Amino acid sequence: AGLNALPMAAAMAWVCADAILLVRTGNPRYVWTGCLAYLGGLLFFEKSAVIPFTAFAVCWLLMYVTGAGVSVWRRGLRLWLGLLTITIGWVGVYLLVVNQKRWTLDLAMTWELLARSVTHGLVPTLAGGPWDWQRWAPASPWGTPGPVVTVLGWLVLAAVVAVSLLRKRRLGPVWLAAVGYVVACQVPIYLMRSSKFTALELAQTLRYLSDLVVVLALLAAVAFCAPNRSSRFDDSARRRVAIACAATLFVGSSLYSWATFLPSWRDNPTRAYLVNVEASLANAPRGVPLLDQEVDPLILQRVAWPQNLASHMFALLRDRPEFASSTTSLQMLTATGQLVPAQVTWTRTIAPGPAPNCGYLVQTDAPVTMPLDGPLLPADWTAELNYLSNSDGSLTMSLPEGREARVPVHPGLNRVFVRLPGAGAAIQVKANTAALSVCVASGPVGFLAPK
Repeated sequence: AGLNALPMAAAMAWVCADAILLVRTGNPRYVWTGCLAYLGGLLFFEKSAVIPFTAFAVCWLLMYVTGAGVSVWRRGLRLWLGLLTITIGWVGVYLLVVNQKRWTLDLAMTWELLARSVTHGLVPTLAGGPWDWQRWAPASPWGTPGPVVTVLGWLVLAAVVAVSLLRKRRLGPVWLAAVGYVVACQVPIYLMRSSKFTALELAQTLRYLSDLVVVLALLAAVAFCAPNRSSRFDDSARRRVAIACAATLFVGSSLYSWATFLPSWRDNPTRAYLVNVEASLANAPRGVPLLDQEVDPLILQRVAWPQNLASHMFALLRDRPEFASSTTSLQMLTATGQLVPAQVTWTRTIAPGPAPNCGYLVQTDAPVTMPLDGPLLPADWTAELNYLSNSDGSLTMSLPEGREARVPVHPGLNRVFVRLPGAGAAIQVKANTAALSVCVASGPVGFLAPK
């Protein structure tokens, strides 16, 4: 999250500053530096696409509250056109590279997530909250604010709105921009990453609000530039004491939230898991590949596929066996990272084949369907195949709703274990090698379990 958020925050602040300086001075170098900063932000986080709109809004609001009477669109036209060109090009590349099919039309869930992010996420932070955190490993901690900090947050919000409107002129559009960004910075994320089964705690992780802090700081700076309404709130000893006390309380409350946040990460088995895996892979015998498999869900969940596969997570380790979609020696990584002999659970069974003394006869002339004794839901399944082959060759296997796996076969009676991610009620098999004949017997299809 930090690799995404920090470059975006830096790019947003940079582009906004360049936009303001360009409108004020007309110096063309701010066009180039602003465009380069924006491009850098896009390389780290697709959410950076909001930067041009944010920069224009901040620039326009600054000129509005100060009464500068400058045409923001005309004075900054070169920058706006440059940012627009980069955005169009980036969107084209993004659509070609990223296969985004997870848009949801569940607007009710999107609204619930947005409301929860405000009531349980944003508002308590205005009082330095949330003070308390919960976590389901390996997910990020989420805030669980109590009623006290929530009420304090609403009181702080009401006080800030009231004082700012009483103290400053022309702040209506500034507050509208703040509310608009609260919605705009979250709704696309929820539309892409939520469904009717999404836990509302997703909105309490605060990870989707990091850029909001930068925007609120920019809008606060704009608000301070607005003209005062009266001299009732001018500098005085009482005012300085009140501001110092409020700031001290806020910092103290925030430090308490930080202190309670740190222990929530202590339940983290990842370090010990990685140490054990590295040692186990280094001591594993070579020559027979390890079956590629998902790592323990407490280390990395399935939503991170394919990064949750052992072949991806440990690709940079040099001292290890190769990973493959099939193997003749089945081993698995346990929840603690130990490599142990494994077996396939009998979640489903390949039904006995129709060919006498053979089972399923697989040849190159036609694919063969091997029914299971029940359907498989979408998951990372493993099939144990006992086969008799007439020669060396290879088979291609898959579930009806899954990716194909290429399986080497050897002459004689053998056993091979095949990773079959997907779903369905049958296994489809076809021979890839000319003159290859393979008899496949019944066997289990399921998950990996230690022997």
